[in-house]
Amino acid sequence: MCGATTGGVSLDGVDVSNQTVIQGVVQRDDAPLAGAYVRLLDATGEFTAEVPTSATGQFRFFAAPGTWTVRTLAPGADTVDRPVVANTGVTEVDVHL
Repeated sequence: MCGATTGGVSLDGVDVSNQTVIQGVVQRDDAPLAGAYVRLLDATGEFTAEVPTSATGQFRFFAAPGTWTVRTLAPGADTVDRPVVANTGVTEVDVHL
């Protein structure tokens, strides 16, 4: 995970012209939520990857272009699924619990 920067997750050193990046911030009560888990599920619902959110609620996946689901799990909150269609470049997915 990378540190927080004004305006979102830093993409310094990431060539987004040939990569597919799915990233975002998990928030609860309008504040970033550290320690939540974010899963990436493929188009069939199969688990692909999981990362914890950073101290500033941020997460990032490198994936193939296509249809995905971003699933967020956090203590004391319902599981939240966000459908995502990602293309080469950056797809932002913000989750509010």
